Amino acid sequence: MFELRQKSGKARRGILKTAHGEIQTPFFMTIATAGAVKGLLPEEVKNLGGQILLSNTYHLHLRPGEEVVEKAGGLHKFMNWDGPILTDSGGYQVFSLAKIRKLKADGVEFQSHLDGSRIFLTPEKAIEIQQKLGADIIMCLDECPGAHEERAYVKKSLELTTRWAKRCKDYHEIHKDKSMLFGIVQGGMHSDLRKESAKQLTEIGFDGYAIGGLSVGEPNEVMYKMLDETLPELPEDKPRYLMGVGTPEDILEAVERGIDMFDCALPTRNARHGYLFTSKGVVRIRNEAHKEDFATLDPDCGCYTCKNYTRAYLRHLFISAEPLSLRLNTLHNVAFYLNLMKKIREAIGKDRFGDFKKAFLATAKSS
Repeated sequence: MFELRQKSGKARRGILKTAHGEIQTPFFMTIATAGAVKGLLPEEVKNLGGQILLSNTYHLHLRPGEEVVEKAGGLHKFMNWDGPILTDSGGYQVFSLAKIRKLKADGVEFQSHLDGSRIFLTPEKAIEIQQKLGADIIMCLDECPGAHEERAYVKKSLELTTRWAKRCKDYHEIHKDKSMLFGIVQGGMHSDLRKESAKQLTEIGFDGYAIGGLSVGEPNEVMYKMLDETLPELPEDKPRYLMGVGTPEDILEAVERGIDMFDCALPTRNARHGYLFTSKGVVRIRNEAHKEDFATLDPDCGCYTCKNYTRAYLRHLFISAEPLSLRLNTLHNVAFYLNLMKKIREAIGKDRFGDFKKAFLATAKSS
């Protein structure tokens, strides 16, 4: 259940109620692909303000298998996380693993990257796996076309996604549990196809609506245009989820247009590569300029990393490939994102989101 509380322009603040608790929107989901956030304990994520984690159906199906997770009491108990969990359907892997999959009318066949075995994922199977995992929010199986696919292909892809969405909804209705089911809008970079997809999914009816197939190689202005064209077609009283989009600038632009939910691997992945988000922009911690920089990473951040370590030390750890580098960098990046979302919610609550966005972008620069 979603309850819209406040608006600042088109930016929205609300509460999303799930089987494992309420989530303040807009929010960012930290990635726990295989049931773990790389480098952090679940309680650390929670202490940083994390409300929900995102895990991946495809990867958990391969290892350890949904039956193992179900026997453990579900993903929450298995990974020791008592908050809400969203699971992706495996639809993104239809795009990202194009070289080892075959798309068919009734599903998608993958060749496991672990042992080469064949896996056939149907819409029904995707829902079944997610229900066995015990996720609070589950996603329909979809096909995500690339940014530069021909219109004819994108239209066929959209039709396939809609058929799969109907099959997911039917299976979910028959095997009802406490999970919320989200449909995924596709349509490539074509405004009319995006609107058509949104209309078709709305007619089927879902607990929430995701916008997929963006941030797949298109310019930012095209992504924003697709949001502008699509969002008016979605119900006001349902949560809106922009999948896989996650630079701070893109989050602000999307919130301004009415998006409620985000996920992205950037905070954790960039941490592993020494790219650290700060209130002044991205810091590339390996740069020589930080070798004797004994200042804190971000004076506006109160995370454990910023309170206890200097840029010089963080650079030393990274250059030395110390495991502690992964933990401290990840802790900071996750803290930065979760704190950004908190500030966004506060700005919407004060009806000052536009001012907040302008001030944030004015200070962002790389170093």
